[in-house]
Amino acid sequence: MPLQVVGAGVGRTGTASLKVALERLLGGRCHHMFEIMSDPAAQVPGWTDAIEGRPVDWQQLLDGYVAQVDWPGASFWPEISAANPDALVLLSTRDPEDWYRSASNTIFNVSRTPPPGMEAWAQTLGKMFRDRFSDDLGNPAAMIAAFEAHNARVRAAIPAERLLEWSPGDGWQPICERLGLPVPGEPFPLTNTTEETRAVLGLEPLPAA
Repeated sequence: MPLQVVGAGVGRTGTASLKVALERLLGGRCHHMFEIMSDPAAQVPGWTDAIEGRPVDWQQLLDGYVAQVDWPGASFWPEISAANPDALVLLSTRDPEDWYRSASNTIFNVSRTPPPGMEAWAQTLGKMFRDRFSDDLGNPAAMIAAFEAHNARVRAAIPAERLLEWSPGDGWQPICERLGLPVPGEPFPLTNTTEETRAVLGLEPLPAA
């Protein structure tokens, strides 16, 4: 089944909340880095092929999903959107400095100190960052520049009629409008906050401000 939504926004732009929201709207599974962390044996080989530049059948790799958000899929938005030409391309964004602060307090720690058993995958992700983003994780200027360049490439490549640029505060309305779906009665999901993510990753709580 072709994807209905291709997520081009990188991690820490509300992608965990988007996963929950899109699954609620579309009635199917949305791919996210969570899928890889929860089932590496099934997920890592195909994504490693993509990152290493080997041929990938994108329909097969994302079989069983109705949408995709977050890394690593966000780094392959050109290939995934081409393989799903009727899908909406959803670029999730946020203030660049806020994005870097959130990412450096959470997911970038996994790249530096991966969970046991995920060391090889962390190295593979490092190659993806080097090739398709930036792996200078401790350099705010470099990472923010990579974030802005990534978003600019999406905006330049995807026609306006196919692209939805969305920020977490936008909620249900723009997504439902573009998908032609009614707006749910419940609040838009808010999940995977910095504090929640640090707890999941086994990191100490941040000091109180």
